[in-house]
Amino acid sequence: MWRALAFLALLALAAFGAVWIADRPGTVTVVWNGYQIGTSLAVALVGVIAAAIVLGLFWAVVRGVIGLPEALVRGSAERRRTKGLSALSRGMVAVGSGDRLAARRYAGDAERLLGTEPLTLLLKAQAAQISGDRDAAESAFQRMVDDPETRVLGLRGLFVEARRREDETSARAYATEAARLAPSVTWANEALLEAQSVDGDWGAALETIERRSSLGLIDKATARRQRAVLLTAIAGEREAGEPEVATERALQAVKLAPDLVPAACIAGRLLARRGDFKKAARIVEAAWKANPHPDLAKVYLGLRTGDSVRDRLARAEVLAKLSVWDPESRLALGQAALDARDYKRAREAVKPLLTDRPTARSCLMMAAIEEAEHGINSGQAREWLARAARAPRDRIWIADGIASETWAPVSPVSGRLDAFTWQEPPNTLASPAVVDPEAERTDAPAPVLVPAASSNASPAPSAPSVTKSDVVVARGLAPAPGTEPKATGPDPVSAGMTAAALPASKAAERAVLKTG
Repeated sequence: MWRALAFLALLALAAFGAVWIADRPGTVTVVWNGYQIGTSLAVALVGVIAAAIVLGLFWAVVRGVIGLPEALVRGSAERRRTKGLSALSRGMVAVGSGDRLAARRYAGDAERLLGTEPLTLLLKAQAAQISGDRDAAESAFQRMVDDPETRVLGLRGLFVEARRREDETSARAYATEAARLAPSVTWANEALLEAQSVDGDWGAALETIERRSSLGLIDKATARRQRAVLLTAIAGEREAGEPEVATERALQAVKLAPDLVPAACIAGRLLARRGDFKKAARIVEAAWKANPHPDLAKVYLGLRTGDSVRDRLARAEVLAKLSVWDPESRLALGQAALDARDYKRAREAVKPLLTDRPTARSCLMMAAIEEAEHGINSGQAREWLARAARAPRDRIWIADGIASETWAPVSPVSGRLDAFTWQEPPNTLASPAVVDPEAERTDAPAPVLVPAASSNASPAPSAPSVTKSDVVVARGLAPAPGTEPKATGPDPVSAGMTAAALPASKAAERAVLKTG
């Protein structure tokens, strides 16, 4: 619309000029080389305009002839670039779809048509990767490193290739260089933090977290949690040799993450050792409310080394009220009552945990109560031990498929920080089993377990002992390196797990009971 208005305006202006010249007639005379040419003003104007048009056309033809070779070269380059971009686009699609042959073909075409552009090198490297040609991939990434514009991208590719061939030294060097060149690159910061955590360089890891937080690479909550984990690791390492430093770091960790169980345990132990029992109790109680854990119960009940078993029982009741009778508080109360030889109170504390598929620790607690009250040869104690061998496993520290009885700041598999979580392991069995109803009698001399599919009766061999690590491995989880269980005292939760005799058929067991 604006173009039409502009055209009408110019047309009106031309008409006005023509009328103005017609109203003012005149003569134009040109004298040149003895000749005199005279004409009207209007004709002279038309002649000048025509001459200008002719000269413009002539100049355009001359320019076209002069610039023809350059135009031909430019057109060829444009067509070549168009074909190269098309090959590049198709190559990216082929890489995404996993078509190795097409990816390599299009990568070659793109390199031939476009040269060593960043995207061309990236396509060539990715085509080599999906084809399994690691040498070609590393060569392409190295060429990208040599170009300042693609240096960080090339370092990323070399880092991935180093990880694939398990060359952690080279991978760490590439990540460190990338973090130096581009501090806001997420993958480089994560790899650097992982390497520092695996090495136990907690101070450098704290600096990395601070840098990531200041650049906005992680949210504030995650940064606080990771700082708390690192401070807990420092406190754990220095707890024995430098208690003052360890106490300071543990208190900082508790301030950042009050629900972090290891930090609260270390702070509680160190403060109790220093005589600050009230502060230690407050820290442990706050962590217990957020996350009831047996380690917290152990620290809380043992704050005062000279307390009687009745005092510990009273503190266990406090924990039970704080957590609204969480299962962990019932187990802690049951253990405290057992230590105080209050068997009735111990049974009352553990009884609600036995109604619906009791876990191994609940069964072991009942076995310990029966053994303490009725003797080591108690049939009910052996029955509870047998049920513990088949009961669902209790929660444990797990990270990347590794189960550990102790917490660690870093996963032993991936090196990931704050990987261990307190959760239940997979409770899977090789084959289901059915418990003989006659075994539920309190006067039964031994537990009777009947496999779901068993046709041939065979005598049961002697009962092998089962440790916690055996149970973890049986559940499909590997114990963490350095966390193999050691022999401890008479605590039924940690040392009383003994398997029952291997199950025989129902007929064979009944025959044994009748002859006995």
